[in-house]
Amino acid sequence: MPAASPDLRKELNGAEEDGPEHDARIFGEVTDLFLSNVGRLGDSQIAAVDGVLAHLVERVEAGTVTQLSEALSTIDRAPRQTIRKLAFHEQAQVAAPILRQSSCLSDADLLEIVKSRGQQHMLAICDRKALNEALTDALMRFGDVNVSNALARNTGARFSECGYATLVGRAEKDEGLAEKLGVRVDIPGSLLRELIGKVADVVRARFLTAPRPVARQKAQNSAAAAAAQGGAARKAIDYTQAQSEVVALNRTGKLNDSLVNRFAVRGEYVLVVAALALKADVKVEAIEPLLEPDRVYGLIVACKAARLTWSTTTMIVRNRPNCPPSTDRELEQCVAVFESLLLSVAQWTIRFGSDRILAKKNEPAAAPTAGKKVSQPA
Repeated sequence: MPAASPDLRKELNGAEEDGPEHDARIFGEVTDLFLSNVGRLGDSQIAAVDGVLAHLVERVEAGTVTQLSEALSTIDRAPRQTIRKLAFHEQAQVAAPILRQSSCLSDADLLEIVKSRGQQHMLAICDRKALNEALTDALMRFGDVNVSNALARNTGARFSECGYATLVGRAEKDEGLAEKLGVRVDIPGSLLRELIGKVADVVRARFLTAPRPVARQKAQNSAAAAAAQGGAARKAIDYTQAQSEVVALNRTGKLNDSLVNRFAVRGEYVLVVAALALKADVKVEAIEPLLEPDRVYGLIVACKAARLTWSTTTMIVRNRPNCPPSTDRELEQCVAVFESLLLSVAQWTIRFGSDRILAKKNEPAAAPTAGKKVSQPA
């Protein structure tokens, strides 16, 4: 790091005696000096920079300080006093970059900020890649509805049992929060069951038939593995023959639970899809996407709507082609979905989901049209 010029050292020593323009200039010069040499600085040099910047943070215009906050937010060896000054800054726009990203803040710092600053500061903290249970408990205690929604959206947030129960309780009056909680991978089965029972039919149908955003990485890994095995993306499947076969079986009363179970055991998923579509009274194009790893709730709903037993449903889930094995938590969630839905509710839900899936598929080919209105279950 180049040594500070004699003039700069002199000005630093007399910084308090001059006005805002002088402070801003010194702030800018020291900031540039640090950022351009950050990889070569020793601890004593960082401490020297820290003493200057931390002193000037409150004396410089917020827009300028925000630029420093953004620059320091991704630097692991950022000056500690300055980081704390920025994080605790009363103006949320200044504090936000540090609160969202900086690894230099301790959990104790973050807890103190939650308790002493406003909602915008808390929203910035909610965007951190990882939040432990103590932090999420504090954020829910002091935060408003926007904070609750931000926490539910953050896949890196971890919740205590009490914290999760609090969110589920709030979700009864907040549709957006309910939908975010419904697609979380880590929600306990007991609380998912409670959530399903609390929310309106349409809200429940949305999150049960939607892809789970938090499962996308798992889905992408599965798709990549499938492509590697097959050398290409999954090919379009012609279900015509399978549909004819299951219709014939149904006419003779042979398309029962045990036969569908055997289809799954044998890996005959063309027949599984055709059978589910027929028995749930939806198109095969709406059932096929439910075999993807991030659509397991929709698959459970389809099985329930088709009057399949849990034994056959779990066989279908476990043997899905190109899908990684379900975790214990995922199976716990699947049981909760299956057992929470009445047959009439499952049938309405799968029709609702079918309309959404088919509308999504048709979007590139045609302008969106008003979807068929499905009457809600009794």
